[in-house]
Amino acid sequence: MQPDEVALRVLKKYPNRRLYDTQTSSYITLTDVKQMVLSGESFVVRDAKSGEDLTRSILLQIILEEETGGVPIFSTQMLSQIIRFYGHAMQGMMGSYLEKNLQTFTDIQARIAEQSKGLYDPKAMNPELWAQFLQGQAPVVQGLMGNYLEQSKSMFLQMQEQMAKQAETLFPGMAGFVPPKR
Repeated sequence: MQPDEVALRVLKKYPNRRLYDTQTSSYITLTDVKQMVLSGESFVVRDAKSGEDLTRSILLQIILEEETGGVPIFSTQMLSQIIRFYGHAMQGMMGSYLEKNLQTFTDIQARIAEQSKGLYDPKAMNPELWAQFLQGQAPVVQGLMGNYLEQSKSMFLQMQEQMAKQAETLFPGMAGFVPPKR
């Protein structure tokens, strides 16, 4: 066990493909792991024999099940584009870029949810109040999305700068080189 795993819930994966939750001393399913993710619980999945970290693999399995079981998030084109980044010089930067964009999007979603708290109760829903809220939120949502796009643009520009610095380090004689126009 790694030192940072003290606070983590440890799941063990056995060769028979079963997952064992060391906290509850019981076998669990991928659905249970998905619920842990949805509830924000921190965990690690370890191979029962070797101790190898299998967390990413298990999370990818959950994504695969979700993608094949309902309405997918990823289009074929998007998956193809992601695959093209593997082995590419920008692979590490792309992962960071996607991660930051998802975090920003999640933050926006949380802000909207916080602002709408108490307004949407299906049992005591006031349609007029909800409509007023949504109308008032249009400018707020536009502002949040504008900020999101601006942050995304900023992250992309940072990525370009990092690439330029790497290129400069690798090819010092090429600094300031501008290819001829055709």
